[in-house]
Amino acid sequence: MKLLVKAPAKINLSLDVLGKREDGYHEVEMIMTTIDLADRLELTLLDKDEIKIVSHNRFVPDDHRNLAYQAAHLLKHRFNVKQGVSIAIEKVIPVAAGLAGGSSDAAAALRGLNKLWQLGLTIDELAEIGAEIGSDVSFCVYGGTALATGRGELIQALPAPPTCWVILAKPFIGVSTAEVYRRLNLQGIEHPQTLGMMKAIENQSYSEVCAHMSNVLESVTLKMHPEVNQIKEQMQRFGADAVLMSGSGPTVFGLAQHDSRMHRIYNGLRGFCDQVFAVRLLGEQHKLD
Repeated sequence: MKLLVKAPAKINLSLDVLGKREDGYHEVEMIMTTIDLADRLELTLLDKDEIKIVSHNRFVPDDHRNLAYQAAHLLKHRFNVKQGVSIAIEKVIPVAAGLAGGSSDAAAALRGLNKLWQLGLTIDELAEIGAEIGSDVSFCVYGGTALATGRGELIQALPAPPTCWVILAKPFIGVSTAEVYRRLNLQGIEHPQTLGMMKAIENQSYSEVCAHMSNVLESVTLKMHPEVNQIKEQMQRFGADAVLMSGSGPTVFGLAQHDSRMHRIYNGLRGFCDQVFAVRLLGEQHKLD
């Protein structure tokens, strides 16, 4: 038996860090939404009791370091599953890009294996398991748009934002999330207005969503990698309505409502950056079959 599952990327419309916790993680307030840029996972039942990861992307590990592998391993041992699975991952989301590609693969594996192995878990139960794998996995299990708090695992669903184009550009560098958080200095930093962004989404105000886009991690990544700031400036020059770095970077995204503006930004960036995408917001939560 085979099952195909989509694993969409996420962007942060707002990302705030409130401080460091006793457990070593940071207390965050993030508003995230899924976009129509997705990896594809093909799950195949195996007679042999093993977990196999197949990927043609050299940056994707095929062992226990892979988050989809960890998701399968966790379900297998927790629920005493004796069937094996092959997880073929077709990567579309850039790796180490601030778009939660690995976390979304893990979430897609959880949703797919729940069906394939007939575990009968609810989406809330899957999200709780996802939190054990990584901070973004819970959000990716649900998808859609949400406020994420705690270390990112506490999820409050929000309505879909106003529809628009999202143009993404990733420079040819990877960013270590751990290193960005290690260098983050919260003294005198301007914090995003999380409530303002929530109201903007609830009121379906595109201009207010643009006005409230903010990410405290830019204060670190832009210093470490000046090319990220250059992409931001290029996007603004080509006419994006709002521009922000997603997660810890280095991917930058810009919003545009009109096709003509989207094409101008997309074409302008293609000569400047190696990975450029123009996609729609998804905004809707995943449903379990």
